[in-house]
Amino acid sequence: MDTPSPHLPGGTWTLGDLVVTRFGYGAMQLAGPGVMGPPADHDGALAVLREAVGLGITHIDTSDAYGPRVTNQLIREALHPYPERLSVATKVGATRDAQGGWPTARRPEDLREQVRGNLASLGVETLDLVNLRMGDAQSPRPGSLTEAFGTLVELQREGLIRHLGLSNVTAEQVAEARGIAPVVCVQNMYNLAHRHDDDLVDHLAGDGIAYVPFFPLGGFTPLQSEALSRVANRREATPMAVALAWLLRRSPNILLIPGTSSTAHLHENVTGAGLSLSDADLAELNSIGR
Repeated sequence: MDTPSPHLPGGTWTLGDLVVTRFGYGAMQLAGPGVMGPPADHDGALAVLREAVGLGITHIDTSDAYGPRVTNQLIREALHPYPERLSVATKVGATRDAQGGWPTARRPEDLREQVRGNLASLGVETLDLVNLRMGDAQSPRPGSLTEAFGTLVELQREGLIRHLGLSNVTAEQVAEARGIAPVVCVQNMYNLAHRHDDDLVDHLAGDGIAYVPFFPLGGFTPLQSEALSRVANRREATPMAVALAWLLRRSPNILLIPGTSSTAHLHENVTGAGLSLSDADLAELNSIGR
């Protein structure tokens, strides 16, 4: 079996003036079922967050909509006062309803309320990075983001936000936002099986903008899963390990935020992302989403 690096795989990336590890941590799974309510194991959730920072991870992704407010409050309880090197990214643009849905909330007053909520639940005066989430629960949708993004720019000028990003967006919306203010990252669904953002990944890399994929194993067909499993078996690794390692190899601007509520699984993800893939492995994997 390939031996991964003993350090965090992928090195670092710069988001504006924030230097973050390319291997980060997504906090969504710390909330209860359906990303609603508290975790079943409160102390276990705190342990995962502390272990992530202990491993050297400097990029945690969250949102006040997770729970709602649950993951932010766990992050604050586990890590506040935050290490200077730690950057916490959050999202606005959607809230939660009583049924666990994700209704959009992108009016200026909605966004201001969400930013204030994130500030309060994380216990900070300025948010490191705020991603504006567009589209709906299924996918990006066309449409202007000028008013919503402009509201976040105003909040940035007021000193409440350091850096701005986008989530669940089209390439056209990325271009629209960049015409308004600097964007340091784009967070979209992307993995071996869903390569629709290939051109966007490369374009952003050329401009020094990070790309943060979510659902690294989401939406595979049985045939695609079989191809992934062949490589995983050959490398004596898990499909998740191969998927994460491929993402790090795909482009230097890709930042990983795999989530877990288990410290053991956290270690498995770190180890897996450091897996060494051969040219033959990469060729077989690259054929999956083509």
